[in-house]
Amino acid sequence: MPMKFVKESYIAAPPEKVFGFHELPDAFERLIPPWENITVIQKAAISKVGSRAIIEQKLFGLIPSRLVAEHIAYDPPRMFEDVQISGPFSQWRHKHIVRPEGSGSLLVDDIDYEPPGWFVGRLLDPLLVRPKLEKLFEFRHKVTREWCEGAEGS
Repeated sequence: MPMKFVKESYIAAPPEKVFGFHELPDAFERLIPPWENITVIQKAAISKVGSRAIIEQKLFGLIPSRLVAEHIAYDPPRMFEDVQISGPFSQWRHKHIVRPEGSGSLLVDDIDYEPPGWFVGRLLDPLLVRPKLEKLFEFRHKVTREWCEGAEGS
């Protein structure tokens, strides 16, 4: 049974604008936190089901890792989804959801994942994986909110 991570944020902008941020040519680079040592080898177009993103990074600053993710669903301005084809997780399925919420939108990152290392990975998840996901998606939602609500997204 995969583990679940969900991050939700209200953004004072219509769903089309929030979704549109993710379609920017440099959206992926904008969403990489400055503290992460990530190299984008290949970008995926979220609008093209089957397109693949390839990134390299050093996990915990030490362990070289390559992630290949494939876009498997695209339903603007509601959702797009990707899955890990190969990489550090045993399993990773990420739904990017945008829902109307009052006069704005609710941005939801809904992730089903299985940490590496089977039983040991599950034991270490609260100490290593979950805090990293929380910090990463807090940053990503902040960047998205600032663009959508600010002058840059006008």
